[in-house]
Amino acid sequence: MSYQLENTQPGEKYNTIFSRITPAQRRKRNARTRLRSRLLLGIYLVLMILPIYWLLNMSLQTNSEILGSMTMWPENLTFDNYIGIFTNSSWYMGYVNSIAYVLMNMLITICVALPAAYAFSRYSFIGDKHLFFWLLTNLMAPPAVFLLPYFQLYYSVGLFDTHIAVALAHCLFNIPLAIWILEGFMSSVPKEIDETAYIDGYSFPRFFVKIFIPMIRSGIGVTLFFLFMFSWVELLLARTLTATDAQPIGMIMTRTSTASGIDWGTLAAAGVLTILPGILVVYFVRHHIAKGFALGRT
Repeated sequence: MSYQLENTQPGEKYNTIFSRITPAQRRKRNARTRLRSRLLLGIYLVLMILPIYWLLNMSLQTNSEILGSMTMWPENLTFDNYIGIFTNSSWYMGYVNSIAYVLMNMLITICVALPAAYAFSRYSFIGDKHLFFWLLTNLMAPPAVFLLPYFQLYYSVGLFDTHIAVALAHCLFNIPLAIWILEGFMSSVPKEIDETAYIDGYSFPRFFVKIFIPMIRSGIGVTLFFLFMFSWVELLLARTLTATDAQPIGMIMTRTSTASGIDWGTLAAAGVLTILPGILVVYFVRHHIAKGFALGRT
């Protein structure tokens, strides 16, 4: 038998050995593989969920309990940390400010990126590839590079400490990202659809709104998701371009550090409330995100 295996090709040798495995051994091997996969998945989920659970656990404890012995769940359950946030205008206005400039940025960005991405996907003009690459280079620069120009510009024109100032600053990064994502979706739509619509008497605005945009709604959902995530977590530009009236929640969370120490419970509760908008966005656009990752440029 060993002489026969030595004189066979590698693939034939493997098939010969594998054919000798009994069904019971094959089932045992498959069960072992499934167990290993589930174990690795379980470890991954624990590592991902544990920080969020620990943050939630801290938000339901008092500072004395947090600084005391480590507990897996609150011994004295309290909602005072959340009540303090919702009853203090300086805290909940931070969430209002963040949501305000994030929504403004998403609206401005998507209105600019949709026609721009359509032009890149449907027309060829001199320097189109260079212009497209130049837009992407804006994503390569750190936000700190633009701090001083934005600060001086907005302070001189009276936009400092306003929601629109932060929204426009985020457009520098979000518009190129949105154009890049949407262009991939639009290029996958056949140009014959445009020509057929024009033959049927559709004007461009009517065709674009009623026919074309519904065809790329998955791409728009993915784009809005990324726009929200960037604007919601970006702090450097937001804290530099605001002072009191439009401060984001990330800046207000730094106030928990005082001379008497850090208010860990309030800080943890604010962190939990900061995660909730992202969870809601993912829930509402989850189907579009799944299709977008499968079909689009992302």
